[in-house]
Amino acid sequence: MEKIVQTIVNAKKLIVFTGAGISKASGIQTFRDMDGLWKDFDPQVYATFDGFINDPEKVWKWYLYRYDKIKQAKPNEGHYFVATLENYFKSFAVITQNVDGLHQKAGSKNVIELHGSIHRVKCISCKNKLSMDDINFDIIPPLCECGGLLRPDVVWFGEALPEKELTYAFDFARNADVVIVIGTSCVVYPAAEIPYIVKRIGGKIIELNPEYTQLTPYVDFHISNLDSDFYKKLISEVKSAFREGSDNGE
Repeated sequence: MEKIVQTIVNAKKLIVFTGAGISKASGIQTFRDMDGLWKDFDPQVYATFDGFINDPEKVWKWYLYRYDKIKQAKPNEGHYFVATLENYFKSFAVITQNVDGLHQKAGSKNVIELHGSIHRVKCISCKNKLSMDDINFDIIPPLCECGGLLRPDVVWFGEALPEKELTYAFDFARNADVVIVIGTSCVVYPAAEIPYIVKRIGGKIIELNPEYTQLTPYVDFHISNLDSDFYKKLISEVKSAFREGSDNGE
């Protein structure tokens, strides 16, 4: 714990890179765990453009079910830990593969969403984007004013990540000296490249994950016990270390 805290406190430019695992304690299912979504739902049906075009009503009903659960979900101690860190850095970014918006709900401000947001929809024709809450779902699938089909504004299999967000994330990673990786298996590329970019330029990787991943052999620290008490203790120690640094005139 002490070495992790010092690594965080000594960082000049910090990234927190998150995946579905950070939201599991908030009651949101992951995708690839033993009890993950892809165990019961075929991603080719529910998470591809072809699957959507083949049966948009079926896909929309599934996303509305997920959206209802996500709207009710509350940030957990992991999200609050990330939001707390941002207060201590001039150069800080949350780069997330999640679409649930819980980082923002916890108070994080500089959030780069690589896989879009379930809180938005976009038109497959005119590309206009709208809030989910502004859509009338009495008719499924919903239609845009232009007549085009509206779809969830998330990245499906076979689709490119949003260029602006990906470029920003990679540029940030090329200058970061520490990346904290939370709750991701690091198997979905190109997003999974981010911690390796930090490592190649001499930065440190802190991995917080109950499981060992393909990233684990390359990290500087790995913590698997991630209950709420761990995050509370980590927040407390980080705050204390920053206060001590301030008291010493640093």
